[in-house]
Amino acid sequence: MFEKIVIANRGEIALRILRACRELGVRTVAVHSEADRDLKHVRLADESVCIGPAASAASYLNVPALISAAEVCDAQAIHPGYGFLSENADFAERVEQSGFVFIGPKPETIRLMGDKITAIEAMKEAGVPTVPGSDGPLDDNDERTLHLARDIGYPVIVKAAGGGGGRGMRVVHSEASLLSAISLTKAEAGAAFGNETVYMEKYLENPRHVEFQVLADMHGNAIHLGERDCSMQRRHQKVVEEAPGPGISDELRQRMGGRCAEACRQIGYRGAGTFEFLYENGEFYFIEMNTRVQVEHPVTEMITGVDIVKEQLLIASGEPLSYTQDDIKFRGHAVECRINAEDPKNFMPSPGDITQLHIPGGPGVRVDTHIYNGYRVPPYYDSMIGKLITHGETRDVAIARMRTALSEMVIDGIKTNIPLQAEIMVDENFAAGGMNIHYLEKKLGL
Repeated sequence: MFEKIVIANRGEIALRILRACRELGVRTVAVHSEADRDLKHVRLADESVCIGPAASAASYLNVPALISAAEVCDAQAIHPGYGFLSENADFAERVEQSGFVFIGPKPETIRLMGDKITAIEAMKEAGVPTVPGSDGPLDDNDERTLHLARDIGYPVIVKAAGGGGGRGMRVVHSEASLLSAISLTKAEAGAAFGNETVYMEKYLENPRHVEFQVLADMHGNAIHLGERDCSMQRRHQKVVEEAPGPGISDELRQRMGGRCAEACRQIGYRGAGTFEFLYENGEFYFIEMNTRVQVEHPVTEMITGVDIVKEQLLIASGEPLSYTQDDIKFRGHAVECRINAEDPKNFMPSPGDITQLHIPGGPGVRVDTHIYNGYRVPPYYDSMIGKLITHGETRDVAIARMRTALSEMVIDGIKTNIPLQAEIMVDENFAAGGMNIHYLEKKLGL
């Protein structure tokens, strides 16, 4: 195991990584921007290094500064968390070229799965079901493109090969608007991702978003930890996540999870990862793989008892997986609500000082957050300030505990989305389970 690592992130995930390191006896270096010197994990870390001003581009995305921090502190590895540089193959390569261990997949694997077209090709070879589509990038042959769309059947969706997080995609309902939609998406993709390549898929009108958590080591072992349903979304951003997915049978879970684990073995994957699918009419369709720890990993931890972040550290240090597939048992149900510093009505960010904080408790309640009384939420970063997770022997119990926990949670001084989360938890359709990815936006009138 490593003696010391750099935590190349901020907020709740940085604190989560620090806690896993402490359990394993690993010393930590917290890197931070000038705006983040009072973050909880910075205060708790063994060492801390300021890597630049508040702007992400000058701090958390500053590769030379991150590498320098590892060198100055004699660290052995760098954990990227999620967001920022966590899925940046060039960063992973720089880390390894500089003599450090990148706690995540190999750079070439990140590149393979980061490009949606090559990822889909790899999944087809591994026997993972994909959405009917163009089977590669769209070229400049307009007639061929129009013919492809007719074969696929409208509506179709045009996607950027280098896109992610809900960006770089456009739904097309008729042939008349297809070519202009492709042109616009190419221009946006070039500006946002530096890659104008786009492809086309069948647009599923009422799917759920279901993803499978996997772990794989350097010794050819790979397992799955079941699925999560992340269908409660607003503008492609997840709001509520749960595990297991409502209505997913154990037979289907094992079959799809097994395919994901086998795909990991075929592409030489290492570390924690997530296969994301659209699920409609009992069928799964692969959309992308996230080659990092997910925001919503706690719901999987709650139903399996597996510490995913500790497993990341162990795998990166060369250890074999701590579990076989037969060791993984699914117990009960877990729900996660993302807590954001934002107006619950118009979703505008709400930075500022937290004047009073009360964290809920009780059986089956977990809170992952970096905030505390007197903490100032800065205006420079993502608005998520924590995650509230509940677990129960059944889905109904987990939801009931979430209602209670939300009613107890107090964050004064700023606006949060707690009222919205409380509204979702009493929604009859959410309680029934199995709502599609459009449900929340329709409910909110967006």
